[in-house]
Amino acid sequence: MAQFKEVVQRSSLHPKPVGLVLQYGTAGFRTKAQDLDHVMFRMGLLAVLRSKKTKSTIGIMVTASHNPEEDNGVKLVDPLGEMLAPSWEEYSTQLANAEEQGLLTALKDVIEKEAVNMQQEACVVVGRDTRPSSEKLSQAVLDGVMALGGKYHDYGLVTTPQLHFMVCCRNTNGLYGTASVEGYYQKVSQAFVELTKQAPNRTDDHKHLKVDGANGIGALKLKEMEGFLQKELLVSLYNDGSSGKLNYLCGADFVKVQQKSPQGIEMLAGERCCSFDGDADRIVYYYNDDAGHFHLLDGDKIATLIGTFLKELLPKAGLDLQIAVVQTAYANGSSTRYLEETMKVQVHCAKTGVKHLHHKAQEFDIGVYFEANGHGTVLFSKGAEEKIKQQAQNENVADEKRKAAKILESTINLINQTVGDAISDMLVADRRVIETADAERCAVSPPGLQEAINALVKKYSLSRAFVRPSGTEDVVRVYAEADTQGNADTLAYEVSLAVYQLAGGVGEEPKPLQ
Repeated sequence: MAQFKEVVQRSSLHPKPVGLVLQYGTAGFRTKAQDLDHVMFRMGLLAVLRSKKTKSTIGIMVTASHNPEEDNGVKLVDPLGEMLAPSWEEYSTQLANAEEQGLLTALKDVIEKEAVNMQQEACVVVGRDTRPSSEKLSQAVLDGVMALGGKYHDYGLVTTPQLHFMVCCRNTNGLYGTASVEGYYQKVSQAFVELTKQAPNRTDDHKHLKVDGANGIGALKLKEMEGFLQKELLVSLYNDGSSGKLNYLCGADFVKVQQKSPQGIEMLAGERCCSFDGDADRIVYYYNDDAGHFHLLDGDKIATLIGTFLKELLPKAGLDLQIAVVQTAYANGSSTRYLEETMKVQVHCAKTGVKHLHHKAQEFDIGVYFEANGHGTVLFSKGAEEKIKQQAQNENVADEKRKAAKILESTINLINQTVGDAISDMLVADRRVIETADAERCAVSPPGLQEAINALVKKYSLSRAFVRPSGTEDVVRVYAEADTQGNADTLAYEVSLAVYQLAGGVGEEPKPLQ
């Protein structure tokens, strides 16, 4: 076929380094930017096949999120703005790792297994972050799309959530919104302005927010959005990309891990602050109290606040809908207990990774999910959305119920539905030597590791700990929780040491955190 000849010709411009093996992880492919040119080209090919198979627009985002500036990555976005289907993740890895002479065989294998109609039209939309490598890598994606005759729209510089938004808009014929950056700003801003009208006793102090843009794409897009907010939110933007390095000493991950404000922000007592990550799909809030103590509102607290807000609002609107909060093993135990025991909200645990939480959240009328790192959203089922809208428009119910339903309706429009605390990262020879079960809360290999962790946990009150291989970096993540910060730090160190000794650690032996 002529199109396969085109694939071979264009692939020669994006050669794969011999022997390089990469894995499609929880957030797509991520590694050093110089190793990704061939991957980008091949993901362009795969996106065309996925588009033909689903008869829908497929998205490709070029970003490495919270990773250092020298890294980059790519992930595919499915028709309704969700993560790529798991079976196609396997195809992604298969295509990425095929040597040059085996690329066509791997491509034809996907076509055959999925019975892809190659005569079907295909459309792919592409976006990228502000990394120096992103423009060139984005062009490699487009080369892959064109090699199989796919149509494309290059949105250029957009946040990851914005690209997810575009994909969903295009595949719902505009029902979700207008598939443009301006359409995104308009939908979100209008909903926010409507919500602020319902907020009691809102003062000018409540309108001010200091934002750390992590020197990334989020800062650029927030500047563009300010005019749509009608001065209902007054933003002071820091780490806006004009100077400084992406994600360096700033951003959501830095604030979460270091438990302090990012470089460049000085906080007065009570000032509200937040940090994005590099591609603006994570957010954490924080402030200093009158004594100068730092307080972080991470994903656990954000999920708790949202869950509480919705749980209290539903009966006011006269609506009986099932609400649940989905957490990972990283969630702080106190947040889980508060939700279950005080707020009487269902809590479910899923494996780490937004795709796992998203899938679980879809099982409920309203599913709230946030990872502790600040990555998450709220999902409303179609049935729940319809009931809320009907109640908001029902003139036969009391005004208070209609008002509450309208707040819920604005909340739906505000939220983009498409998309612990003492952690030590430690390099090992092969992070995959560690295998887990029970939503990643139990290590089943190497032998003896879980038993060692269990013995260490018994030494401290209100404690727990677990380890898992990272889905985005070549490290093993260690989580520890205890009754005091000191005990949590000590437990984290002791578990790290056990991992180092039992899982083939490389480099220097872990050192105490204090």
